[in-house]
Amino acid sequence: MMAANTNTAGTPAPSAGETTDYVTVLLGDELFGLPIDRVHDVFIATNLTDVPLAPPEIKGLLNLRGRVVTALCLRRRLGLPDRTGDGRNMAVGLEHGGEAYGLLVDQVGEVMKLAADTYEPNPVHLDNRWRAVSRGVHRLDGRLLIILDVEAVLAFGDERQTASAA
Repeated sequence: MMAANTNTAGTPAPSAGETTDYVTVLLGDELFGLPIDRVHDVFIATNLTDVPLAPPEIKGLLNLRGRVVTALCLRRRLGLPDRTGDGRNMAVGLEHGGEAYGLLVDQVGEVMKLAADTYEPNPVHLDNRWRAVSRGVHRLDGRLLIILDVEAVLAFGDERQTASAA
C-alpha cells in the first residue's frame, strides 16, 4: 500500500458528494482512519533501537530501506494501556516535518472510501486526548471510525500545543 503525497496540512471536512479514502487501523476494538494521501507504506516494525530520554510514546528507531524511522506507539499517544502478548508490531509509515515515522498499531485494516454524508464533527463526549488528535468521525454500520489528524498525532513539544489549540 504505497501512496505518494504532498503532505498537505489542515485537511478540511469532506464536502457534500465528496468521498475520501482512509487506511483503517485498529487499537483493540477501536477503529481509526488515516487519510490515504498521508500513508506511505505499511510494514512490520522490527529491531527497534531504544532512544534514551525520549517521550514514552516513542518506542524507538528502526531502519526501513536505509532510512531512519521513528516508531511512535499510537496506544501510548492516546492514553491506552500497552498491548499484552507477543503480537507483531504493525506500523503505518507517515511523514511529518521532513521526518519519517512508523505509527505502531495493533492491526492494519482495509482502505475505505467514505462519503461526506457519514461524516460528523467529534462527539462532545469524546475524551480530550482523543479529541486533540481527531478531525471527526464517520458513522459506519454499528460503529464509529475516528479520523486521526496526522499533524496532531505526530506533533511534539510546542508544536503539540499549537496543534491542539487549532
